[in-house]
Amino acid sequence: MKNKEPIILAVVVFFTLVTYYLVEPYAHGVMHKHVESENYAYDDLPAINKTGDAARGKDLVLGAGACTGCHSIEVAGMPAPMDPVTAASSYGVNPPDLSNAGVIFDGKFLANLIKNPAHALMVEHKFDASKGQMHPMTQFYGAGGDLDQEVADMVAYLQSIAVEQESVTPAMAYENACGRCHALKYENWTQIGTKPSFKYKKDELAFDIKVLEYEDSITKYMGKLPPDLSMYIRSRGEHYIKTFVENPQNYLHGTAMPRVGINAESMDKVIEHLEDAGDTKREERASVGANVMMFTIIFAIFALLWKKQVWRDLH
Repeated sequence: MKNKEPIILAVVVFFTLVTYYLVEPYAHGVMHKHVESENYAYDDLPAINKTGDAARGKDLVLGAGACTGCHSIEVAGMPAPMDPVTAASSYGVNPPDLSNAGVIFDGKFLANLIKNPAHALMVEHKFDASKGQMHPMTQFYGAGGDLDQEVADMVAYLQSIAVEQESVTPAMAYENACGRCHALKYENWTQIGTKPSFKYKKDELAFDIKVLEYEDSITKYMGKLPPDLSMYIRSRGEHYIKTFVENPQNYLHGTAMPRVGINAESMDKVIEHLEDAGDTKREERASVGANVMMFTIIFAIFALLWKKQVWRDLH
Protein backbone atom coordinates (compact mmCIF):
# COMPACT_ATOMS: atom_id res chain seq x y z
CA MET A 1 0.00 0.00 0.00
CA LYS A 2 1.60 3.19 -1.19
CA ASN A 3 1.95 5.97 1.37
CA LYS A 4 0.23 9.05 -0.12
CA GLU A 5 0.39 11.27 2.94
CA PRO A 6 3.64 13.06 1.95
CA ILE A 7 2.10 13.85 -1.46
CA ILE A 8 -1.06 15.22 0.16
CA LEU A 9 1.04 17.31 2.54
CA ALA A 10 3.10 18.68 -0.35
CA VAL A 11 -0.06 19.65 -2.27
CA VAL A 12 -1.51 21.45 0.77
CA VAL A 13 1.76 23.29 1.41
CA PHE A 14 2.03 24.28 -2.28
CA PHE A 15 -1.44 25.80 -2.51
CA THR A 16 -1.03 27.48 0.87
CA LEU A 17 2.15 29.17 -0.32
CA VAL A 18 0.55 30.18 -3.62
CA THR A 19 -2.35 31.77 -1.76
CA TYR A 20 -0.12 33.52 0.74
CA TYR A 21 2.58 34.82 -1.58
CA LEU A 22 0.64 35.39 -4.83
CA VAL A 23 -3.12 35.60 -4.44
CA GLU A 24 -3.32 37.55 -1.16
CA PRO A 25 -0.75 40.24 -2.11
CA TYR A 26 -2.45 40.69 -5.51
CA ALA A 27 -5.87 41.11 -3.91
CA HIS A 28 -4.42 43.50 -1.34
CA GLY A 29 -2.69 45.55 -4.04
CA VAL A 30 -5.87 45.81 -6.14
CA MET A 31 -8.15 46.73 -3.24
CA HIS A 32 -5.76 49.09 -1.47
CA LYS A 33 -3.61 51.74 -3.11
CA HIS A 34 0.07 51.15 -2.51
CA VAL A 35 2.13 54.24 -1.74
CA GLU A 36 5.91 54.21 -1.48
CA SER A 37 7.47 55.98 1.47
CA GLU A 38 9.07 59.37 0.87
CA ASN A 39 11.55 58.54 3.64
CA TYR A 40 10.35 61.51 5.69
CA ALA A 41 12.57 63.79 3.59
CA TYR A 42 9.86 66.40 2.88
CA ASP A 43 11.53 67.20 -0.42
CA ASP A 44 8.80 69.66 -1.41
CA LEU A 45 9.90 72.00 1.37
CA PRO A 46 12.96 74.27 1.07
CA ALA A 47 15.91 73.37 3.27
CA ILE A 48 17.23 75.47 6.13
CA ASN A 49 20.31 77.21 4.74
CA LYS A 50 21.19 79.13 7.89
CA THR A 51 22.93 77.99 11.05
CA GLY A 52 20.59 78.68 13.93
CA ASP A 53 21.53 80.34 17.20
CA ALA A 54 19.52 78.89 20.08
CA ALA A 55 19.98 81.94 22.34
CA ARG A 56 18.57 84.29 19.73
CA GLY A 57 15.89 81.73 18.96
CA LYS A 58 14.77 81.71 22.58
CA ASP A 59 14.22 85.47 22.47
CA LEU A 60 12.16 85.09 19.31
CA VAL A 61 10.09 82.13 20.50
CA LEU A 62 9.30 83.80 23.81
CA GLY A 63 9.08 87.27 22.32
CA ALA A 64 8.42 88.44 18.76
CA GLY A 65 7.42 84.97 17.60
CA ALA A 66 4.61 84.99 20.14
CA CYS A 67 4.65 81.19 20.27
CA THR A 68 3.67 81.08 23.94
CA GLY A 69 0.48 82.95 23.14
CA CYS A 70 -0.92 79.60 21.99
CA HIS A 71 1.64 76.95 22.96
CA SER A 72 2.95 75.79 26.29
CA ILE A 73 6.66 75.08 26.76
CA GLU A 74 6.59 73.15 30.00
CA VAL A 75 10.32 72.45 30.03
CA ALA A 76 10.90 76.22 30.07
CA GLY A 77 8.26 76.84 32.73
CA MET A 78 5.71 78.21 30.27
CA PRO A 79 2.22 76.80 30.96
CA ALA A 80 -0.51 76.60 28.35
CA PRO A 81 -2.49 79.85 28.09
CA MET A 82 -5.74 77.86 27.83
CA ASP A 83 -7.00 74.45 28.83
CA PRO A 84 -7.39 71.94 25.95
CA VAL A 85 -11.17 72.33 25.64
CA THR A 86 -11.04 76.12 25.50
CA ALA A 87 -8.11 76.01 23.07
CA ALA A 88 -9.95 73.60 20.78
CA SER A 89 -13.03 75.82 20.77
CA SER A 90 -10.78 78.72 19.71
CA TYR A 91 -8.46 77.02 17.21
CA GLY A 92 -10.21 73.76 16.33
CA VAL A 93 -7.53 71.69 18.04
CA ASN A 94 -5.35 72.12 21.11
CA PRO A 95 -1.91 73.55 20.13
CA PRO A 96 0.87 71.17 21.20
CA ASP A 97 3.39 71.70 23.94
CA LEU A 98 6.70 72.66 22.30
CA SER A 99 9.04 71.10 24.87
CA ASN A 100 10.04 68.22 22.59
CA ALA A 101 8.90 69.48 19.22
CA GLY A 102 12.54 69.88 18.18
CA VAL A 103 13.25 66.15 18.49
CA ILE A 104 9.93 64.66 17.39
CA PHE A 105 9.35 66.76 14.28
CA ASP A 106 11.65 67.24 11.32
CA GLY A 107 13.72 70.44 11.52
CA LYS A 108 13.03 71.49 7.94
CA PHE A 109 9.33 70.91 8.49
CA LEU A 110 9.36 73.05 11.65
CA ALA A 111 11.05 75.90 9.81
CA ASN A 112 8.47 75.85 7.04
CA LEU A 113 5.67 75.44 9.56
CA ILE A 114 6.76 78.66 11.26
CA LYS A 115 6.93 80.52 7.93
CA ASN A 116 3.78 79.13 6.30
CA PRO A 117 1.70 76.70 8.38
CA ALA A 118 -0.92 75.84 5.76
CA HIS A 119 1.73 75.01 3.15
CA ALA A 120 3.90 72.92 5.48
CA LEU A 121 0.85 71.01 6.73
CA MET A 122 -0.46 70.55 3.16
CA VAL A 123 -3.88 72.01 3.96
CA GLU A 124 -3.84 75.01 1.63
CA HIS A 125 -6.97 73.60 -0.01
CA LYS A 126 -8.72 74.08 3.35
CA PHE A 127 -7.08 77.37 4.32
CA ASP A 128 -6.86 79.58 1.23
CA ALA A 129 -5.48 82.96 2.31
CA SER A 130 -6.66 84.58 -0.94
CA LYS A 131 -10.20 83.78 0.13
CA GLY A 132 -9.69 84.96 3.68
CA GLN A 133 -9.47 81.39 5.00
CA MET A 134 -6.58 81.81 7.41
CA HIS A 135 -4.95 78.92 9.22
CA PRO A 136 -5.38 79.10 13.02
CA MET A 137 -1.61 79.13 13.45
CA THR A 138 -0.38 82.64 12.70
CA GLN A 139 2.33 82.88 10.05
CA PHE A 140 5.64 84.35 11.29
CA TYR A 141 6.63 87.33 9.16
CA GLY A 142 9.86 88.08 10.97
CA ALA A 143 11.11 90.45 13.65
CA GLY A 144 12.80 92.94 11.38
CA GLY A 145 15.90 90.96 10.45
CA ASP A 146 16.73 88.14 8.03
CA LEU A 147 13.58 85.99 8.12
CA ASP A 148 15.36 82.75 7.23
CA GLN A 149 17.97 83.36 9.92
CA GLU A 150 15.32 84.13 12.52
CA VAL A 151 13.41 80.97 11.67
CA ALA A 152 16.62 78.91 11.84
CA ASP A 153 17.28 80.43 15.28
CA MET A 154 13.81 79.48 16.48
CA VAL A 155 14.21 75.89 15.29
CA ALA A 156 17.64 75.72 16.94
CA TYR A 157 16.08 76.79 20.24
CA LEU A 158 13.33 74.18 20.02
CA GLN A 159 15.92 71.52 19.29
CA SER A 160 18.13 72.69 22.17
CA ILE A 161 15.43 72.31 24.83
CA ALA A 162 14.21 68.91 23.63
CA VAL A 163 15.33 65.59 25.08
CA GLU A 164 17.69 63.34 23.12
CA GLN A 165 16.10 61.12 20.48
CA GLU A 166 16.93 58.04 22.57
CA SER A 167 14.84 59.47 25.41
CA VAL A 168 11.68 59.83 23.31
CA THR A 169 9.26 57.17 24.53
CA PRO A 170 6.61 55.58 22.26
CA ALA A 171 3.86 57.26 24.30
CA MET A 172 5.59 60.64 24.06
CA ALA A 173 5.91 60.37 20.27
CA TYR A 174 2.26 59.36 19.88
CA GLU A 175 0.89 62.04 22.16
CA ASN A 176 2.83 64.79 20.39
CA ALA A 177 2.25 63.68 16.82
CA CYS A 178 -1.22 62.11 16.98
CA GLY A 179 -2.77 62.35 20.42
CA ARG A 180 -4.44 65.75 20.17
CA CYS A 181 -6.74 64.48 17.40
CA HIS A 182 -6.88 60.71 17.84
CA ALA A 183 -8.01 58.86 20.95
CA LEU A 184 -6.46 55.53 21.90
CA LYS A 185 -8.99 53.92 24.20
CA TYR A 186 -7.01 50.71 24.73
CA GLU A 187 -4.31 52.88 26.31
CA ASN A 188 -6.94 54.98 28.16
CA TRP A 189 -5.86 58.00 26.11
CA THR A 190 -8.28 60.77 25.16
CA GLN A 191 -7.58 63.86 23.05
CA ILE A 192 -7.24 65.89 26.25
CA GLY A 193 -4.92 63.42 27.98
CA THR A 194 -4.97 60.14 29.85
CA LYS A 195 -8.29 59.46 31.52
CA PRO A 196 -7.62 59.13 35.25
CA SER A 197 -9.36 56.86 37.72
CA PHE A 198 -12.17 58.64 39.54
CA LYS A 199 -13.51 57.98 43.00
CA TYR A 200 -16.87 59.54 42.20
CA LYS A 201 -18.97 58.95 39.11
CA LYS A 202 -19.86 62.62 38.83
CA ASP A 203 -16.16 63.47 38.41
CA GLU A 204 -15.82 60.88 35.67
CA LEU A 205 -18.89 62.28 33.91
CA ALA A 206 -17.45 65.79 34.13
CA PHE A 207 -14.26 64.56 32.45
CA ASP A 208 -16.26 62.74 29.75
CA ILE A 209 -18.18 65.93 29.05
CA LYS A 210 -14.91 67.78 28.49
CA VAL A 211 -13.82 65.07 26.04
CA LEU A 212 -17.13 65.36 24.17
CA GLU A 213 -16.79 69.15 23.99
CA TYR A 214 -13.28 68.77 22.63
CA GLU A 215 -14.48 66.21 20.08
CA ASP A 216 -17.24 68.58 18.97
CA SER A 217 -14.65 71.29 18.29
CA ILE A 218 -12.30 69.04 16.38
CA THR A 219 -15.18 67.58 14.37
CA LYS A 220 -16.12 71.06 13.21
CA TYR A 221 -12.47 71.81 12.45
CA MET A 222 -11.68 68.59 10.56
CA GLY A 223 -15.11 67.88 9.05
CA LYS A 224 -15.39 64.56 10.91
CA LEU A 225 -14.10 63.13 14.16
CA PRO A 226 -10.64 61.58 13.69
CA PRO A 227 -10.88 57.84 14.42
CA ASP A 228 -9.69 56.04 17.51
CA LEU A 229 -6.40 54.36 16.55
CA SER A 230 -6.42 51.49 19.05
CA MET A 231 -6.71 48.79 16.37
CA TYR A 232 -5.39 50.63 13.30
CA ILE A 233 -2.04 48.87 13.38
CA ARG A 234 -3.87 45.56 13.03
CA SER A 235 -6.48 46.65 10.51
CA ARG A 236 -4.24 48.80 8.25
CA GLY A 237 -0.69 47.68 8.94
CA GLU A 238 2.58 49.49 9.58
CA HIS A 239 3.33 50.55 5.99
CA TYR A 240 -0.08 52.14 5.49
CA ILE A 241 0.06 54.11 8.74
CA LYS A 242 3.63 55.32 8.15
CA THR A 243 2.99 56.51 4.60
CA PHE A 244 -0.40 57.99 5.48
CA VAL A 245 1.06 60.06 8.31
CA GLU A 246 3.95 61.08 6.07
CA ASN A 247 1.62 62.50 3.42
CA PRO A 248 -2.15 62.01 3.85
CA GLN A 249 -2.84 63.58 0.44
CA ASN A 250 -1.27 60.57 -1.28
CA TYR A 251 -4.16 58.44 -0.03
CA LEU A 252 -7.02 60.89 0.39
CA HIS A 253 -6.62 63.88 -1.89
CA GLY A 254 -8.28 66.89 -0.30
CA THR A 255 -8.41 65.39 3.19
CA ALA A 256 -8.45 67.83 6.08
CA MET A 257 -5.87 65.76 7.96
CA PRO A 258 -2.63 67.73 7.97
CA ARG A 259 0.82 66.39 7.23
CA VAL A 260 2.29 65.88 10.68
CA GLY A 261 5.95 66.50 9.87
CA ILE A 262 7.28 63.85 12.21
CA ASN A 263 10.78 62.47 11.64
CA ALA A 264 11.46 58.80 10.84
CA GLU A 265 12.85 57.91 14.27
CA SER A 266 9.84 59.27 16.11
CA MET A 267 7.46 57.63 13.64
CA ASP A 268 8.98 54.27 14.57
CA LYS A 269 8.15 55.10 18.18
CA VAL A 270 4.54 55.90 17.19
CA ILE A 271 4.27 52.52 15.48
CA GLU A 272 5.65 50.81 18.58
CA HIS A 273 3.04 52.54 20.73
CA LEU A 274 0.24 51.50 18.35
CA GLU A 275 1.51 47.93 18.39
CA ASP A 276 1.45 47.94 22.19
CA ALA A 277 -2.10 49.33 22.16
CA GLY A 278 -3.41 46.98 19.48
CA ASP A 279 -1.87 43.85 20.97
CA THR A 280 -1.07 44.27 24.64
CA LYS A 281 0.04 40.62 24.91
CA ARG A 282 2.23 40.59 21.78
CA GLU A 283 5.54 39.94 23.55
CA GLU A 284 4.01 37.24 25.72
CA ARG A 285 2.26 35.77 22.70
CA ALA A 286 5.50 35.68 20.71
CA SER A 287 7.27 33.68 23.43
CA VAL A 288 4.28 31.33 23.81
CA GLY A 289 4.14 30.90 20.05
CA ALA A 290 7.76 29.74 19.92
CA ASN A 291 7.08 27.17 22.64
CA VAL A 292 3.97 25.96 20.82
CA MET A 293 5.93 25.51 17.59
CA MET A 294 8.60 23.49 19.40
CA PHE A 295 5.92 21.34 21.00
CA THR A 296 4.21 20.82 17.65
CA ILE A 297 7.43 19.73 15.97
CA ILE A 298 8.34 17.31 18.78
CA PHE A 299 4.77 15.98 18.87
CA ALA A 300 4.80 15.48 15.09
CA ILE A 301 8.02 13.45 15.31
CA PHE A 302 6.63 11.18 18.01
CA ALA A 303 3.31 10.87 16.15
CA LEU A 304 5.14 9.79 13.00
CA LEU A 305 7.19 7.24 14.93
CA TRP A 306 4.05 5.94 16.64
CA LYS A 307 2.24 5.66 13.29
CA LYS A 308 5.08 3.65 11.79
CA GLN A 309 5.08 1.34 14.79
CA VAL A 310 1.33 0.72 14.70
CA TRP A 311 0.99 0.38 10.91
CA ARG A 312 4.30 -1.22 10.04
CA ASP A 313 2.69 -4.59 9.28
CA LEU A 314 0.27 -2.98 6.75
CA HIS A 315 2.93 -1.29 4.58
